[in-house]
Amino acid sequence: MYSKKLLQAAAVTAALGLTVAGCASSGKASSPSSASGGTAVTVPQIDAAKFTADFSLMKQLTDLASQGKGMIGVLLPDTTTSTRYVQYDAPYLKKAFEAAGLSADQFKVDNAGGSAATMQTQADADINAGASVLLVDPLDAGSGAAIEAKAKAAGVATIDYDRLVTGGPADRYYVSFDNVEVGKMIGDGFVQCVTDWKVDKPNVLVMDGDPTDNNATLFAQGYNGVLKPKFDDGTYVKAGEPAGTWDPQKAATTFQQQLTAHPDINAAITPNDDNANAVIAILKGQGVQPKTFPTTGQDASLPGLQNILTGYQCGTVYKPIYLEAQAAAALAIMLRAGVTPPSSLVNATTKDTQINADIKSVYTTPIWVTAKNMKSTVVADKAVTTDKLCAGDVASACTAAGIG
Repeated sequence: MYSKKLLQAAAVTAALGLTVAGCASSGKASSPSSASGGTAVTVPQIDAAKFTADFSLMKQLTDLASQGKGMIGVLLPDTTTSTRYVQYDAPYLKKAFEAAGLSADQFKVDNAGGSAATMQTQADADINAGASVLLVDPLDAGSGAAIEAKAKAAGVATIDYDRLVTGGPADRYYVSFDNVEVGKMIGDGFVQCVTDWKVDKPNVLVMDGDPTDNNATLFAQGYNGVLKPKFDDGTYVKAGEPAGTWDPQKAATTFQQQLTAHPDINAAITPNDDNANAVIAILKGQGVQPKTFPTTGQDASLPGLQNILTGYQCGTVYKPIYLEAQAAAALAIMLRAGVTPPSSLVNATTKDTQINADIKSVYTTPIWVTAKNMKSTVVADKAVTTDKLCAGDVASACTAAGIG
């Protein structure tokens, strides 16, 4: 669907005719550029691979933050299809902006609560309030593209956050994870789990995310690429691939219908933790035992992690959202200051097939999490606290995994 390629650094503006010089406070080479007010500033050579859980790299952006103009508006989609937006994205984005020195009136984080109309209203309010940059994580590409077109007409820079807004302006940016790789991790983790759990004659239901979300398409590309050889050579049987959704209740209904029609289904690719949790609830209700019916997920949600520990989910793709949030905040601060982001930050391109353009992108790195590495990943990063993770009947599973 897309290709990665490093962008050429454009740290010197032609109008100023400046040459690369100077050093950031960390000792890394930096380059002067032009802020929105025409003042020469030093652009930190922020590396997308160097963000850490303590948000310390954001402090290199304080000079740019002080010289930028206008507000940064963040538009998040909902609170139901994934718990991540409330649990992780909003607080991490706030922390990233504040670590870079922005005050509370210089950024705004909204959640549309599942309504595209609400997101449009929030976007209009931000533009009217003098926003210079919008981060857009749309409910669907069409409504996202409409918001970005209106922003462009008003001279507001846009960043696709987490989901590519197909059909948006060609000069926008995109911040996410390599979502085909996320799907491949799901597929590879599933295959390993089928082996580890000794599933005989895997009859696999493939459940996708919402087809209006470009990410869902990329996830499916990744895991179907892993599974296709298994289906082709008869190692696995494909029971079906029904219409996708991010709504856990709809996923539960779909799974129940498929299980009724194909009672020999004994494994399922599930595209995120919330959909997996809906499937697992049905399996538990039917008395299915742990480590007998593989499911998969992503987002490293609390229910997903607990399902992994108790043997109902093979693993989850942990996308350290503190990395994505910092990358998005850093990029937004640079655009707000009117400077060219360095190639160390903007490290890829993503193909928007609707407009046939390569969108300048920032990719951060996902991790496949199982019971074996949970302690060294999500627990070590404090993405989840052990008191919540190990509550109730999960306590013994935590102990077995060395978590406590």
